[in-house]
Amino acid sequence: MSSRDYDFGVNQALVEELHLRYRENPAAVSERWREFFAQLEPTGPAAAAGFGDASSMAAAEPAPIGGGSTGSSGVFSLPPTAEQVMPISPLTTLPPSADMQAAVALQARVSAMVNAYRVRGHIFADLDPLGLSEQPRFDLSLETFGLHRVDPATTFHYGNQSLPLAEIVARLKETYCRTIGVEFTFIDDPEERRWLQHRMEDSRNHLEMSRETQLRILKKLTDTETLERFLGSAFLGAKRFSVEGGESIIPMLELILDRAAPQGVEEIVIGMAHRGRLNVLINILELPAEDILAAFEDAHPDKYLGSGDVKYHLGHSTDRTIEGRNIHLTLCFNPSHLEFINPVVEGRVRAKQDRRGDEARSRVMPLLIHGDAAFIGQGVVAETLNLAGLDAYSTGGTVHVVINNQIGFTTPYEQARSTRYCTDITRLLRCPVFHVNGEDPEAVAHVAQLAVQYRQRFGKDVVVDLYCYRRHGHNEGDEPRFTQPVMYKRIDKKRTVREHYVERLVANGKLTREEAESIAEESRAHYQRALEQVRETQHELQTSSFGGVWSGYKGGDDLDCPDVATNVPAAELTRLMDRVTALPKGFSTLRQINAVYKHRRQAGRGEAPIDWGSAEALAFATLLAEGTNIRMTGQDAERGTFSHRHSVLYDAKTGEAYTPLSHVADTQGKFQVYNSCLSEAGVLGFEYGYSLDSPDALVVWEAQFGDFANSAQVLIDQFISSSEDKWNRLSGLVMLLPHGFEGQGPEHSSARLERYLALCAEDNMVVANLTTAAQIFHALRRQVLRKWRKPLVVMSPKSLLRSPKAASSLDDLAKGSFLRIIPEREVPAAKAKRVLICSGKVYYDLVDERREQGRDDVAIVRLEQLYPMRPQELRDVFAPYADGTDVVWVQEEPFNSGGWYFINAHLPAILGRRLPLRAVSRSPSASPATGSKEAHKIEQQRLVQQAFAQVGAEPRAAQRASWPAE
Repeated sequence: MSSRDYDFGVNQALVEELHLRYRENPAAVSERWREFFAQLEPTGPAAAAGFGDASSMAAAEPAPIGGGSTGSSGVFSLPPTAEQVMPISPLTTLPPSADMQAAVALQARVSAMVNAYRVRGHIFADLDPLGLSEQPRFDLSLETFGLHRVDPATTFHYGNQSLPLAEIVARLKETYCRTIGVEFTFIDDPEERRWLQHRMEDSRNHLEMSRETQLRILKKLTDTETLERFLGSAFLGAKRFSVEGGESIIPMLELILDRAAPQGVEEIVIGMAHRGRLNVLINILELPAEDILAAFEDAHPDKYLGSGDVKYHLGHSTDRTIEGRNIHLTLCFNPSHLEFINPVVEGRVRAKQDRRGDEARSRVMPLLIHGDAAFIGQGVVAETLNLAGLDAYSTGGTVHVVINNQIGFTTPYEQARSTRYCTDITRLLRCPVFHVNGEDPEAVAHVAQLAVQYRQRFGKDVVVDLYCYRRHGHNEGDEPRFTQPVMYKRIDKKRTVREHYVERLVANGKLTREEAESIAEESRAHYQRALEQVRETQHELQTSSFGGVWSGYKGGDDLDCPDVATNVPAAELTRLMDRVTALPKGFSTLRQINAVYKHRRQAGRGEAPIDWGSAEALAFATLLAEGTNIRMTGQDAERGTFSHRHSVLYDAKTGEAYTPLSHVADTQGKFQVYNSCLSEAGVLGFEYGYSLDSPDALVVWEAQFGDFANSAQVLIDQFISSSEDKWNRLSGLVMLLPHGFEGQGPEHSSARLERYLALCAEDNMVVANLTTAAQIFHALRRQVLRKWRKPLVVMSPKSLLRSPKAASSLDDLAKGSFLRIIPEREVPAAKAKRVLICSGKVYYDLVDERREQGRDDVAIVRLEQLYPMRPQELRDVFAPYADGTDVVWVQEEPFNSGGWYFINAHLPAILGRRLPLRAVSRSPSASPATGSKEAHKIEQQRLVQQAFAQVGAEPRAAQRASWPAE
């Protein structure tokens, strides 16, 4: 068969247009075209796109083409036909000629092959530097598409040009099957697909580099390798979570900065786990090597007793200058819980964008560095990815980089995931994924550039999967050959990435070996001088804090920061309540909403009690009027889980939204309230991150029910409660956790107060269980107005939201303040034979029982703020009671839950031995509450009755029945 038989040109645009019509609706083309396209797609329309039965396509051998002539270009041209010259229109029904059919058949095969490379080429790319990945049979061969008998010099349409078949295949292999493999054809937006396709195919996925850039890459590789080896020899056996085997991550990050700064990025917030962190700190954030070496020396342990963190969890921030542009870099502190830093980074970025007024979300960029096993293994990754396209959480796209060691601790990837790639979790976003061989630094540089360009252009996430390996075990003291002997035989024989690159540059005449050794010697000398300096000067690692937006704020002891006035004049409260209950003209509301807003107007004028929702609305309104920004999220935050808030109203006829708190004043703080997705870890982490960069704002997360925060326990334990002690980082985040035993079952009763109290130490956070509307008003205002920044955890009520018992007067807001302890106000201390201490809703049950029994010898003290306690305030409240007075802690929770263990550990030391202390509670239980509504009523009645049992008896006698539910 001669080359002339296949040397042709056809009106590809016309044929493709007809084919598209056929795929959408076969009846849109003539019967002969339908028959023709059906033959091209033996297993359905997908086959022509490269997904069909390849063998059946190969078996359909094309017939020779004749009847045309060869032009000067060497491209065989068919005689002009009506189809080629007439405009494309719905009336185009002319049948294909025999020659046209044969020509289109071949072009269709080539087009199918091209598309198959784009779709599946990544499967056959050379990605694994160890060569251990099992490669499938190569099915992108010419035989697969029935092109193996076509003369390689035959010219076909490819993009906007005509090229010989051999060159088309070579270009496709170079673009999609070299050391870069790309997944992008599933992207929904055709503009994004075309943009990526042109960027990759026009350059064949190569980046033209100057010698200067190549030497800069080499310098970064050298510094990376030298640092790891230096630490390994100077501090033998010390954990450092080396990046050896994945050294290309450092030049990659450097080139991301290079590309980001000229494209308008002014700040990058980085989150990563421990592997490679020391190298990132020194070689990207330019932390002085002396600081890290001082941490290894650990010469001042007395300063870190009970505090601080290991060096490979530390963060840092700095300014870099890239091509004359300043770019601020922040590496977030991170515990060992790997991927939980992800939503924290996103929250920080969103806060920085909001502060800058960056509505395009292009000037601050999140950069997350993952490990392969954790990226697909930890659920918080999926939770965070899901935030990407939501208005409440969007940050304009995240650049994800996976350090793919192809192993997780000792677990091989075959046992760690059910998918081909660790990045398959990102399919939920349909974002591009660049797989790249970490032993090809220039390929790494190319995808780094593409990733940043894509993020800045389209404002969406993008993923770089850096295939590499781990030269040592999970840490430097771990022996990986116990479990991966074959892998580590390969690794033991591997030259370093730097050595490979030096050889490449030398072979290309860009470098001499003497120059390469000079660069290495300079790097070694730098680290040696730094270590000598540390040992000579006893240099210490100093973490910076309280600069920038944090100037003027403080942490530390509660007593070191004075209280502030939180009251607001009554006239101002009235004015603001009138503003936030005024609705636009013509706005249609439901009857229930009208009733709520009518009550609020009356309450704001002192004509009705102020309920919880009204007090919260006034707290928000007053802060907004004072210029404070407020951000609140939660699964039902707009309305409130129990329909008490109604901060966003929806027109009953049109569905149009209206947010009254955004219309408090002509000049006011910004009010943002969002219903969150069904997530706790991702959303709470985001809000915590937001609070880290918003010390002057009120940032609130509300759980649907308090115990749902269990799903975010890592954030609470590793970040919220301990970040000040570990990293000297403060947060003013507010957590509202609905709590209270009301017969709603085990999962809707307890916010697990005991867990928060168990975390309390060193005045690290505030834990409160409030009983009046005025208390939430003052607590929220205090959280902002006082310069003491600590997380506030509130056991927020459910039934009390509307209870008249918990309502307050306008004067309580206008003249009052937050009360840590509310003493007994009805029973004189001299008459009290027993003092009940409680917190939260049970107070009202106790008051009702006291009234029912007609007792005037039992005092009830409310501990509104359980932590931090102020010992002198407690002593002052209990001073009037006689020695030996029976003091009883009463809680709704089981004996082993709630506040009892915490109270029993602290209160006796504060009050001394003169007042015996015991507890009344539900019986010890593995589950928080009963699932029976009637059983709950029985338990609750027994509990309050027991609180008043045997008043006046010896405390030891009363103690015998402290668990009434048994």
